[in-house]
Parts: sequence; structure tokens; C-alpha cells
Amino acid sequence: MKDSNKRKIQELVTACRETGELGLVSCSSGNMSCRCDDGLAAMSASGSWLGRINEEAIATCRIDSGEVVGELKPTVEAGFHLGILKSQPNVNVVLHFQSPFATAIACCEKIERNFNCIIEVPVYIGEPAVVDFYMPGSDALAAAVIEAMKTHQMVILRNHGQVTVGRDFDEAIQRAVFFELACKILTLQKDCKPLSVEAVEQLAKLNKA
Repeated sequence: MKDSNKRKIQELVTACRETGELGLVSCSSGNMSCRCDDGLAAMSASGSWLGRINEEAIATCRIDSGEVVGELKPTVEAGFHLGILKSQPNVNVVLHFQSPFATAIACCEKIERNFNCIIEVPVYIGEPAVVDFYMPGSDALAAAVIEAMKTHQMVILRNHGQVTVGRDFDEAIQRAVFFELACKILTLQKDCKPLSVEAVEQLAKLNKA
């Protein structure tokens, strides 16, 4: 394995553990992947605990074909990880997380929230997409997430969790943290006043800069 890919795997391990420290994942929930050299992707293995993962629990797959390189089975959600990396060359990291408040909102019967309650949402995230419930690991879920992520940077999976992306680990984790904060405010502050439409429009320009 190339030294550059070994470094990527080490960075992935560090980032996965950080998601646990930040409360974005619990136990074996959530998964994370990153783009490597030679058309490969590294991702957390099936059943691994991100908060205490090590290099022995990182699987490798070919982005184009999905072929597993080695004996370790990747996360059950490898389909949408690889599909996003394949269809979006500017995305280098995919994070599926299940933080408490964001997941609580994902379980609501109606998800009609204005998430623009803090400036970080329009600046770093934009409007999240909502995907109906599909069985974890299914082709239907993968297809829905891949399609939604073409025009969004955050996808809410009903009764399941969230998916976000980034050019690097920091960007993906930051989006997850800020989205969790917004969901916490919306859950605890029943009369939350969102930002004005004008403010959101101006802040959104920073996202695209």
C-alpha cells in the first residue's frame, strides 16, 4: 500500500475517534469514509465502533467497482459512500452520523423545520435534504442518498440518521457538529426565531465562495 494511503487511513482513524468524542456517534452507529489514491476508498469496517476504531478496522474498496480490497468487510452503507465519492470528485470524505438531537428530528412525523436558526447552517451546510426510510444497506437507500447529495451537503435519513460530506475531514465533521447544534436549539427552544430570508441569502453566498 502506498505511503499516502497509509497516511489517509491514519487520518481516517483519528477523524472517526473524534466523531465519538464529539457525540456524533454511539457504539457501532455511524460510519465514515475517505478518498485515497489509485481509485481507492478507505472506510470503517462493518460493526466497528468509530469512537475507538483502529487501523485494523478500516476496510478498503475500489470506488468505481465497489470491489473490496482485502478480507475486511466494509460498513453496510458502503453503497452510498462509494456512490458519492464516484459521482462527486470534489468530495473526499463521507460521514454518516446519528447524533442525538438531529436523529430525534429525523424521527419526527413531519420534518418541516427551518434549520437556519444559527448562522453556521446557511454558511456551512445549506438546506438539508430529507430521504424517506429505506432499509440500512439497501440499494434503494444508497440510490436515494447519492441522488440527494448531488444538490445538498446534508441529508436527513428518516428514522435513521444523517449523511454529510466534505472536501476534508474537518469540513465534514464541522457540518455534522453545527447541524447537531441547530437541531438541539430547535428541539429545546420551542419559540426559536430563525434568521431572516435576507440574512440567509447573504450568508449562503459565503458557502459558495
